[in-house]
Amino acid sequence: MSFLDQEPREHRVFGADANGSAASAPTLRRELNLFDAVAVVVGTIVGSGIFLIPSTYLRHAYGPLLAFLYAWALLFMIHSGSIAALAVAFGLYAGQILGLSAIEEKVLSAMCILALTTISCFGIRGGKIVQNSIAVAKIGGLAGIILVLCIRGTRPLRLFELDASSGGPTSSLAGFGIALVAVLWAYEAWHVLSFVAGEMKRPQRDLPRSLFYGSVIVMLVYVVANLGYYHVLSSAEIRGSSAVAALAVTRLLGPITGTFISLLVLVSILGSMNGMILTGPRVYYAMARDGVFPRAFGWISDRYRTPMVALIVQGAWATVLALSGSYQQIFANVIFAAWIFYGLAVAAVVMLRRTQPQLNRPFRVPGYPWVPVLFCAAAIGVVVSSIIERPARVFVGLGLVVCGVPIYLFSMKSSMD
Repeated sequence: MSFLDQEPREHRVFGADANGSAASAPTLRRELNLFDAVAVVVGTIVGSGIFLIPSTYLRHAYGPLLAFLYAWALLFMIHSGSIAALAVAFGLYAGQILGLSAIEEKVLSAMCILALTTISCFGIRGGKIVQNSIAVAKIGGLAGIILVLCIRGTRPLRLFELDASSGGPTSSLAGFGIALVAVLWAYEAWHVLSFVAGEMKRPQRDLPRSLFYGSVIVMLVYVVANLGYYHVLSSAEIRGSSAVAALAVTRLLGPITGTFISLLVLVSILGSMNGMILTGPRVYYAMARDGVFPRAFGWISDRYRTPMVALIVQGAWATVLALSGSYQQIFANVIFAAWIFYGLAVAAVVMLRRTQPQLNRPFRVPGYPWVPVLFCAAAIGVVVSSIIERPARVFVGLGLVVCGVPIYLFSMKSSMD
């Protein structure tokens, strides 16, 4: 969801006074520069995946119900679910270091969500300081790991390598779907910077630049890290490991380095969690401001200039998800629900070109219409493969999204009474 085309309305808050004027209402602070924005992109994407394995379009194209369902799904599954999955992963890795029980790991996960939510409640400045610090620390740590793997690794790199015991290559549509879901999870949240565009100092210039720079940095880190893994481990060892970075570094430097890897993973997860916690509530705020989400989510703290209600509700629900679900279950639901709306949002580009050709379009999609069509086809493939592979899990997530329909209808009826 981009705020660039809503610049004149960016800081309006519902219910500012009896006349609806926002003149005396608190506003979001423009605190983020280019470096801060790149740190959000890099720090949010690089979470646990590398170590382990837009709503305005929707409202114009499909009406307020689907726009509401997007915000509902974002709050109750996609965004909060991402936070919860990262928190569960944090608890698992911390549990390995501290020797925690399963219950203690869950409690630590919940405490982590609540602590980062509290920091974000006290202003975006504190949140961005945490994000910048963690982004620098994690990229520095990853660079160190990659350097060690590339310098001390001795295995020759091959474009294709088959496991001798497997009898030859095997592939299946279901297997491809599983792999694709895992890859998409590793890159999930690349777009969340757009949620805080209204708090950037120069969004028109810095938003596209930071998305590009951040994505390039992440792709380079991921590709070089995987080359480093293959420089140390065989393809069979990589496939059989649930913590490939720890295995590769331990192979070279000994078991004591496993703790360092676990600490780096914890730092990376914290960065992703903080970025997700910081950005998500800005969507609920904007949707409430536009009248397609409960008005309470549009309230801004007078003192801290943050969407306090949205932050608190998101933090509370993410905590519930973290305490009640497993890592694999949560992130499978997140990817399934997210790509339904990603596909709809991109399809809306094509639909609006046909239904509203007179709209001002300061940015035009390169390669139109083939790029949107191919993206929608990929989104359909992700959704279908998820249903085939994990029908029970994904329909739990879908059911949670569908629950928003009666909530929307009830709120509309109440507003008309």
